[in-house]
Amino acid sequence: QVQLVESGGGLVQPGDSLKLSCTASGRTFSTYSMGWFRQAPGKEREFVSAVSRGGGNTYYADSVKGRCTISRDNAKNTVYLHMGMLEPEETAVYYCAATPTDYSIIYLTRATRYNYWGQGTQVTVSS
Repeated sequence: QVQLVESGGGLVQPGDSLKLSCTASGRTFSTYSMGWFRQAPGKEREFVSAVSRGGGNTYYADSVKGRCTISRDNAKNTVYLHMGMLEPEETAVYYCAATPTDYSIIYLTRATRYNYWGQGTQVTVSS
């Protein structure tokens, strides 16, 4: 089992950048594919980005492609999400998630593929 703790959220202005971190417990972090999701008030949880076990494969939602970068440091048990040019509509709670199943990267867009979730970190984009 793995426990996930997100950090890095906060209040930013439109157009700003933000880097989220998610640190996992345990010694087997490199055996988990990781994803980032977000959920705005009154809306369903939506996929943002995913990264394969070794970090070599990444996938992004169309809405963030070109503005976000997902990366991981397996030595630090941490996955990152760097987001640029943030928009007010991206105000949400951001969650990281982990799965031990070696899915193809394109299948990691579904929340049901993940076994473990963090508590989330609030990101508010407002002037």
